[in-house]
Amino acid sequence: MAFFSKLRDRLFRSSAKLEAGLDALVAEPQPEKPQAEKPGLIGRLLGRDENTRVVDDAMLESLEELLIQSDMGVETSLKVTANIAEGRMGRRVTTSEIKGALAAEVARIMEPVARPLPLYPQKPQVVLVVGVNGSGKTTTIGKLASQFKAAGKNVVIAAGDTFRAAAVEQLQVWGKRAGVPVLTAAEGSDPASLAFDALTRAQAEGADLLMIDTAGRLQNRADLMEELAKIVRVLRKVDPSAPHNTLLVLDATTGQNALTQVEIFRKIADVSGLVMTKLDGTARGGVLVALADKFGLPIHAIGVGEQIDDLAPFDPEDFAKALVGLE
Repeated sequence: MAFFSKLRDRLFRSSAKLEAGLDALVAEPQPEKPQAEKPGLIGRLLGRDENTRVVDDAMLESLEELLIQSDMGVETSLKVTANIAEGRMGRRVTTSEIKGALAAEVARIMEPVARPLPLYPQKPQVVLVVGVNGSGKTTTIGKLASQFKAAGKNVVIAAGDTFRAAAVEQLQVWGKRAGVPVLTAAEGSDPASLAFDALTRAQAEGADLLMIDTAGRLQNRADLMEELAKIVRVLRKVDPSAPHNTLLVLDATTGQNALTQVEIFRKIADVSGLVMTKLDGTARGGVLVALADKFGLPIHAIGVGEQIDDLAPFDPEDFAKALVGLE
C-alpha cells in the first residue's frame, strides 16, 4: 500500500525514534546466555541470531520510559507495558517479538476509533472544522474537499476564519485546484453570517458537502466559544440538524498538548471526530495512541505531508506497524 510506505518512511525522522529505542532496549548488555539458549539449527543456518532479553522489571521500566518519551502518555504507556508483560515475565524475547507485541497492543487500542468520515443522506452535509491556528486545519479542509470532489461529490467551502487573510487565500488556492467554490467575506466580518450564507447557497445548489473553516484563537477561549456557538445557532436556523460533523484537526508535533486541545474543544464544540496532521515532522506519533485510549473519539484521517494524497483514512494496523518499525 503506497500510503503505508509513505507513512513508514516519514513517520519518524528524529533520532529519538521508537524503533531505535526498542532495538537498543533489547540490545542492552545482558548476563551471558546459558549454553542451552543458543539459536536453533534453522536460526543458525539463516543467520537469525537476534538479540534477546529477559522480560523483567528493569526491562519493563525501560519500555515504559520509552513509550512515555514517544508521547504515548503515562497512563497508556503503563497499560500497554502491563499487557505486553502478561505471559512473558521471565522469558527471553527478541526485538521482533517486542515490536510485534507492541504493534498488536497499539492496533488493539486504535481499532475501535479507526472510522472514516461518515457520509449521511442529508444534503448538504455540514462539516464544521475546528482547531488551533497552525494545526493544518485549512490544508486539511482543502485536501478533504479535493478528495470528495474527485469522488464525485458536490462540495462547497466556507472560509470562516475571517480574521486571517492567509487562511482565506490558502483555501482559495485549494478550491481553484479542486474546482470547488470557496465562499469568503470581508476580513474581520462575522463568521456566523458567512456560515448562514454558505449553507443557504449550498442548499440552493444541491451540494453534497459544506465544509466550514473556523478561527482557532485559544488566547481568549470565551470569545472563541461564543463565536463557535453563534455559528452553530445560525446554521440551525437553516438546518436544525447542522452541523452533522465537527472535526478537530490536531498537529502531531505538539505532543501531549494535543490532549489538552481535545479537552478544550470538546467543551467549546461538540467534537465528533479527529484528524491528525504533520506525523511526518515528529517523533511523537505515540500521542495518537494516547488520544484514542483517553477519549475514544473517531480518528478519520492522518496526514504525513503537503500533497493531496498525503492525507488518508486512518488504518490502525498500518499505523501500529509504522510506529514500531515493522515492515
